[in-house]
Amino acid sequence: MAAPIWVWAFYVALTLFPSVFGNSEGDALYTLRRSLSDPDNVLQSWDPTLVNPCTWFHITCNQDNRVTRVDLGNSNLSGHLVPELGKLEHLQYLELYKNNIQGTIPTELGNLKSLISLDLYNNNISGTIPPSLVKLKSLVFLRLNDNRLTGPIPRELVGISSLKVVDVSNNDLCGTIPTSGPFEHIPLNKYPIPTLMDMGIDFQGSSKYVKLGKNLAIPVPDTDPRLRGKPSSRRPGVVGACKLRHKLLVKKPIGPTK
Repeated sequence: MAAPIWVWAFYVALTLFPSVFGNSEGDALYTLRRSLSDPDNVLQSWDPTLVNPCTWFHITCNQDNRVTRVDLGNSNLSGHLVPELGKLEHLQYLELYKNNIQGTIPTELGNLKSLISLDLYNNNISGTIPPSLVKLKSLVFLRLNDNRLTGPIPRELVGISSLKVVDVSNNDLCGTIPTSGPFEHIPLNKYPIPTLMDMGIDFQGSSKYVKLGKNLAIPVPDTDPRLRGKPSSRRPGVVGACKLRHKLLVKKPIGPTK
């Protein structure tokens, strides 16, 4: 008995368009490609009709044909990141530094449980650092410097025991800084109160490196009673300083703060 015509139609579709049915990673990366402007044709090989993206330039896969690296640093790309990147569950290295990427960091990047290195530095990324990044328990390198990020440094980052390098310098971050985990060697007595001066805090200890310069922030221990039940930016004195910094950044007259 001949197979129903819909069975043959499904088989043909699966053969001609395997990425639609068989490879969510290829779909996710192709969504990223569509969100980016690529004047140098760096992404020309990203063909969505292939079985998987492992033959694409700038993509590395493991022996099971799962994507482990995206290497697009210094590629003259512009555009924005996409939530679909969170579907690359075996990704270890996301390298998109030194481009002109705008928009925000998708919270879905917190789903990349295998991620070791997140390098988004030297772009034009705005918004806040997503607290969802605390779920990246394998993360070693977090480099978000030289962007336009605002808000506090999420205190949740202290829960990533593997984190060795944190660079968030040259942003517009404002608020408090954790003093445990990778931040444990910040000299508390050196920064007793918030100041309108951009504090360049670079320190190294216990094989950890943190760079916080060109932001307005103050170290506060996790045990500080003033943090109980409050977001990390709500320490007394910090809010007024952050508001004043915002007025300076947008070139408004400086007035008293509360």
